[in-house]
Amino acid sequence: MCPAEKFRAPKGMRDVLPPDIYIWQKLEKTAFEVLSRYGFREMRTPVVESTALFSRGIGEATDIVEKEMYTFEDKGGRSLTLRPEGTASAVRCYVENQLYNLPSPQKYYYWGPMFRYERPQAGRYRQFYQLGVEAFGSDSPALDAELLSMLRHFLLKSGLEGLNFQINSIGCRACRPDFIKALLEYLGAGLEGLCADCRRRYSANPLRILDCKASGCQELRKGAPRVTDHLCDGCHDHFDKFQHYLKLLDVPFSLNHEMVRGLDYYTRTTFEVTSENLGAQNAVTAGGRYDGLVREFGGPDTPAFGFAVGMERLVELLRQAPGQDVPRPGIFIAVIGERAHSEALLTAEVLRADGSWVEVGEHTASLKNQLRKADRLSAEYVFIIGDEELDAGSIKWKRLSDSASGSLPAAGVRSFLSGRR
Repeated sequence: MCPAEKFRAPKGMRDVLPPDIYIWQKLEKTAFEVLSRYGFREMRTPVVESTALFSRGIGEATDIVEKEMYTFEDKGGRSLTLRPEGTASAVRCYVENQLYNLPSPQKYYYWGPMFRYERPQAGRYRQFYQLGVEAFGSDSPALDAELLSMLRHFLLKSGLEGLNFQINSIGCRACRPDFIKALLEYLGAGLEGLCADCRRRYSANPLRILDCKASGCQELRKGAPRVTDHLCDGCHDHFDKFQHYLKLLDVPFSLNHEMVRGLDYYTRTTFEVTSENLGAQNAVTAGGRYDGLVREFGGPDTPAFGFAVGMERLVELLRQAPGQDVPRPGIFIAVIGERAHSEALLTAEVLRADGSWVEVGEHTASLKNQLRKADRLSAEYVFIIGDEELDAGSIKWKRLSDSASGSLPAAGVRSFLSGRR
């Protein structure tokens, strides 16, 4: 007989288990509380979309489309892709459901897994989770600043500190060509010094050279033209007002003239939030404005702003933070005998209806083993029910934190607990 095969999660994908799952749940709850105050509502889109949605929206010459997408052909011969990011799906949903007919701005958020075939490393997985935020219908720099303020409130409320907000403007389709021309002229003299990827990007997507982490590329682009020096009057005014509103809303920031986004649809405002506690892949969240994408997908001319938060990286930061609360049972009921076990099950149901987390021991296990289990679960109280307790109509109790103990009437369990919370 062949030995059973040991299955493992696919490379770059992982299970999320306690205690980490409690951090995830805290982040989800906090996001809902903060985002709803700003008028954001949830949308849910398919995990699988048409491949053309991403190649057209993200850009054919991006690393995501060229190297990282999980693409397959279904039984009907259609090319489908596991979504590598959420904005293209959100815009498709916005256009397909004609949400532009509703009062603007329309504000949505979404949770879910994204998929990219990348080399797994700390904080980066091939299946990863994002909180995405999209606002459609306003080109105001005040909206950009308001959403960064909302993001900051979410991060602070989640318990994160020491984060750096970096901003830039990459102009619009009217003024960006002048900057790209100046950038190509500057980099052209040292083209052989660029890495292989950036030599290819030089013709296909030169803005991405500014984001390359290779040391030779970083050295070569020192002194390169700044995009903010080539902004048209409209983009320059937008960027100035954006910074004004950030200061008004007390959002600390720094200018990063080399920061561009890796997706073709971005215009004007771009930003990243980074942490020094994450190593090389230090971006926690990033985003910006994409004023032409709705029109690109067949909708009306609609400005938009959005960002995505990498959940794994937030969890990694929060895992390092002190004072993380891990849920634990409020009550463990240890039982001696089958009759006591039946009574314990009834008592547990009453307490659960009141909102308590209750665990019941196995009547076949020794009292010593049951108490050991209660201790390993970090239960707050242990109740002990046996034949003597049933005959006397009482329950023994013990508080594990300080070993305080006593007895109480069986009918007084609820009042006993309510007086200690």
